[in-house]
Amino acid sequence: MKEIVIISGKGGTGKTSIIAAFASLVENKVLCDADVDAADLHLIMDPEIKEHHDFESGRTAIINQDKCTECGLCRDLCRWDAISEDFVVDSIKCEGCGVCYYFCPEKAIDFPLNTCGERYLSETRFGPMAHARLGIAEENSGKLVTLIRQEGKKLAEKNNLDLLLTDGPPGIGCPVIASMGGATAVLIVTEPTVSGRHDMERVAELAAFFKIPAMMCVNKFDLNPSQGEAIEAFARERNISVIGRVPFDPVFTKAMVQGKTIVEFDSQSEGCVAVKSIWETLAQRLEI
Repeated sequence: MKEIVIISGKGGTGKTSIIAAFASLVENKVLCDADVDAADLHLIMDPEIKEHHDFESGRTAIINQDKCTECGLCRDLCRWDAISEDFVVDSIKCEGCGVCYYFCPEKAIDFPLNTCGERYLSETRFGPMAHARLGIAEENSGKLVTLIRQEGKKLAEKNNLDLLLTDGPPGIGCPVIASMGGATAVLIVTEPTVSGRHDMERVAELAAFFKIPAMMCVNKFDLNPSQGEAIEAFARERNISVIGRVPFDPVFTKAMVQGKTIVEFDSQSEGCVAVKSIWETLAQRLEI
């Protein structure tokens, strides 16, 4: 099985639109949306949910007022000042270390798992899809990303499919690291701006650190050709293959509004032709 992870270093570069287009072009694959903090691939894929599961991770202390004798030991031990004078736990301050739970002499503190989000296994018009949604301000997105990728691979094995297309999170933090580990290759989608170049350089260094082959394409290249050329020069210096340029094309937005990929909406548009060329190059290099 081969896995291609689409990453960007920053949000808004167009990686979801591009991976959605790829979904239209290739058969025998599983889609995976690993951008659990701000998932949006489902807006185009319109998935039919087959399985739904809560995502549980981390714990928060809860004081049972009927058992509590207000001895104060829990407040003395808490490093986060998360327990009020009325012996009520502030769930925002609580870091889930468990010290109060383990040392309470009256066993008056419960320590349940938190429900942080939801994960789904779905069917789309382009095949199976694994995706998730992390709750607002919840943590452990890296753990959920890892879980979603594992579910995607299980779907591929179950359906005898040999390709996993993963829409990775933006940035270079824990969720991105979790989305890249063990991947066959990453495709970096960047844009010809100062911030686009800066964040592309950081995510390229991350891929190099984990020794994952990286390729790159520049979206909306024609809006700032000089910056785009500088980005490509940097990529060549770092032995990152530049496999295409995508022109600015309003058809991407029009397709998105209709809940379609650019291939479905207008397969003859300039943007679609460029994305097709990028996929052909990518597939050839990875022998897909």
